[in-house]
Amino acid sequence: MTITELTPDEVLGCCRTSLGMGIESSGLDDILLAGLLRRAAGIHCPCSRTALRAALMESLAYLQPNFGGLADRLDNLTEAMIVAGDLLELSDVATDDPDVKGTWVFAAPPSFVVRRSGSIFLTGIAPDQDIFLPEHLARRVVRSHVTQFIAPEPGEDLIEQLIAHGLHQLSESVWLRSPKAQSPEQLIQRFENQLASQPTCGPVSGLEILDRDTKVTYYRGRWGAPRGQTGTFVARRPQEFGAPLWSFVELADGTLKRIVDLPPRHFRWRGCDAAWHLQMAIDGIAGHPQQYRRSTTDAGVRFDFFSPLPLWAQRRLMVLGHERPRSRSLFAYEIPVAEAAEEEKNLQENLWLVPTDA
Repeated sequence: MTITELTPDEVLGCCRTSLGMGIESSGLDDILLAGLLRRAAGIHCPCSRTALRAALMESLAYLQPNFGGLADRLDNLTEAMIVAGDLLELSDVATDDPDVKGTWVFAAPPSFVVRRSGSIFLTGIAPDQDIFLPEHLARRVVRSHVTQFIAPEPGEDLIEQLIAHGLHQLSESVWLRSPKAQSPEQLIQRFENQLASQPTCGPVSGLEILDRDTKVTYYRGRWGAPRGQTGTFVARRPQEFGAPLWSFVELADGTLKRIVDLPPRHFRWRGCDAAWHLQMAIDGIAGHPQQYRRSTTDAGVRFDFFSPLPLWAQRRLMVLGHERPRSRSLFAYEIPVAEAAEEEKNLQENLWLVPTDA
């Protein structure tokens, strides 16, 4: 018996082929890493984000030269897959295991959304399967970052075929549903009323606040421990299992006075979505609203963002366009010219963002 030693690139090439991606690229790019995350999620979910990341890092330990940056890449891709709908993140989950606590991620069922262009957005994960489409459809899938699309051929009823293969059709209007429109003053007042109804509390270990007096174009730099501030702030705190918990807090000279967890009851989105939306309102009222940069490209209009967007807002951009490599920003999307005016209106009226040339 002959044993052949494979190079890391050859192993990754085999992974790419088994995931139906062909061999057009080499190395561990984001498209391959997202495919491997789907595969791992199909095996391990439901589980915590940490467990999902650890499972894949163990598998890739000797295949990635820059292993130190892999954890951050996996965290970012996991977040993007939650936005795309491949993964569902739920807090206070009820499972068969009474010891399960915290926030877990679940593999969403294989589904699709029909885009206005006619292309079909694929989402979801089939447990213990690399590909949930037959080969003749799988080889037509176009991948961009974590998103997957397939375009119908002339005279083809692609929707009927996908349904016949067990995929669920999601209505674009339902999938892209957003909270009821309101003014930033109304949103802040609603959360402050909830906070005021809470009893006073003691200190919370590891509490970080999003400082409203810091530069809005440097999101990571806005976070820090309380340093004598007074007022209400978006906050997060670590928990033993799962991602940090999001909160809205009241401080007096840097000392925690009241706290309310996010998301509020009957809110269908995640705690981070509620927090980011609330911070947009806070920044807008404070006179330094969050910003985006708009630029024209050969293929459409590009929007660069400096702070995270709530899930419902980012999904709109994901369905209408494509994510692009960031440029002096946190992330960026390129969308068709015909859709740009409507999306820019949504950013300004519902998220209270303003354009910048920075």
